[in-house]
Amino acid sequence: MELRKPFEQSYYPPLPTRFTRAMRTNLLWQFFRFIVINVKMLRMARKH
Repeated sequence: MELRKPFEQSYYPPLPTRFTRAMRTNLLWQFFRFIVINVKMLRMARKH
C-alpha cells in the first residue's frame, strides 16, 4: 500500500463535478430518487 503524505494533492478526496453538484441540489431529482428508493423498500418488505 502506498503511503500518502499529508497536504499533498492525493491526500484530499476528489471534488464533485458541476453535474453532480447540480443533481444534489435539484429538488425534482431528489424527490424522484426518494420515490424510487421507497418503492424498492416497499417491494422488499412485501416479499417477507
